[in-house]
Amino acid sequence: MKLTDLTRHRAMFVWLVALLVLLSACSPAEERVAPDPEPEASAAQPEADGTTCAAHAAPKEQCFICDPSLRETGRLWCREHDRYEDRCWVCHPELEDKERLWCTEHSLYEDECFLCHPELLEETSEPAEGATGSSTTSESGGSTLMCNEHGVPEQECGICHPELLAQDPARPGLKVRLASEASAAKAGVVVRTPEVQQMEDGVGCFAEITFNQNRLAKITSLVAGVVKSVKVDLGSQVGRGDLLATVTSETIGVALGAYLQAVTEEELRRKVFERERDLLAQRISSEREYQEAEAAHQASAAAVRQARQRLVVLGFDESQIAALTDQQSMPGVLELRAPFGGEIVERAAVQGAVVDVADVLFTLADTSVLWGMVNIPESQLSRVHPGQDVKLTVESLPGHMFPGTLTWISASVDKRTRMAQGRVEVTNAGGRLKAQMFAHARISTSKSDQAVVVPVSAVQNVTGTPVVFVRTSIDLFEARPVTLGAKQDGQIEIASGLRPDEPVVVAGGFALKSQFLASRLGAGCVDD
Repeated sequence: MKLTDLTRHRAMFVWLVALLVLLSACSPAEERVAPDPEPEASAAQPEADGTTCAAHAAPKEQCFICDPSLRETGRLWCREHDRYEDRCWVCHPELEDKERLWCTEHSLYEDECFLCHPELLEETSEPAEGATGSSTTSESGGSTLMCNEHGVPEQECGICHPELLAQDPARPGLKVRLASEASAAKAGVVVRTPEVQQMEDGVGCFAEITFNQNRLAKITSLVAGVVKSVKVDLGSQVGRGDLLATVTSETIGVALGAYLQAVTEEELRRKVFERERDLLAQRISSEREYQEAEAAHQASAAAVRQARQRLVVLGFDESQIAALTDQQSMPGVLELRAPFGGEIVERAAVQGAVVDVADVLFTLADTSVLWGMVNIPESQLSRVHPGQDVKLTVESLPGHMFPGTLTWISASVDKRTRMAQGRVEVTNAGGRLKAQMFAHARISTSKSDQAVVVPVSAVQNVTGTPVVFVRTSIDLFEARPVTLGAKQDGQIEIASGLRPDEPVVVAGGFALKSQFLASRLGAGCVDD
């Protein structure tokens, strides 16, 4: 081996030895060794002047974060997160106690932080792990830590611990305090007691107005012929039995003639039967002759009934048939009459026009009661059922409300829209509603005569939970989770969570919400 190579290898060996020594000095095991009671040379020292540690909001003589000599002997210190190892749930997630509040300033649980709660030192000189200090006594007899900065229990201080609401937004009792009553006024906070009034809850949906299919008639001729006369026009109001048009047809003449012939034949056979019955009683005629006369009379009566039924099928009613005379020549005229009262909404009949069987000449509709076809969201189907009252409004008819009743709900849901169709029978007062109009329907699901009502602006949404702010003192407000009910005309019902006599913030609630959710805003985010 050459001398230069030997020199190079020696230099590399020396470098490796130096690196090992350096790594040994920076070992993580050493980093977490319990400190000596004496201050470390490398540790951060308290400030040279002043009496307060500005970084940790604590007296210098008590700030164990800056001064290692103040830390408990024997407890490991996490240099990475400036807290005791047995309280460092960042390094050791299994240590976290989610039921205890955490002091972010001093990296301890609130019930251990004597820097925020000096009263803890008055109870014991050596706070035990998990010990709970107190400044007030709760109703149940236990102790309660008070937030000295904001004057409320630590468990209710939404300013210091916004995580209380984030973790459990439905818990009652969380409070926020403003600087003063004047600060609340400057923030636009308005307080008043709720109103008690009648409220109606319901399901809103869109509707299309259509004709009532149970009161809609298609008027046809039923026979081929020629329109002889037209008695009505579009929009005509007709009553039941009113004449609409006449149609001449050979078929009608034949049917009328057959009926009259059958009536004449039946009258003759009846007389023969009555004569044979009398002769039999006198023993002049035989039993056989009497029976033959009876059979002929019955056959003729059946022929009359058959001919009458033919006329009924062709559109003749009983009064028309009864008015027929035994004329030898009957005009073959079919009269088309209204089956019920209503309005002529369609007309195809023209005088002199040739019509075929089943041709629709008129459409008659009873417009006093129409249908509103509604689409009900799948999520609301459990709240609706036939028989519920419905109110319909139309944008083109402001100020008008049309009452109705839900009469039918489809047995299936549209797979594309996830809605079920329903039918509302609506009273058409004054004939203002027209078919094919679009309307908004509100299906009434419940009514309350004593509903606690506040303006919609009073309700704030905090992490998905509706909340109102109730004033408990001049400058203290409680974030009260509530259950909402019906909503109408800018008002909303508070179904639960609020009494009628409690003062509630009806305006400026967003300022309180912002204060409530801030990580640290101090004693009032609105200054004088």
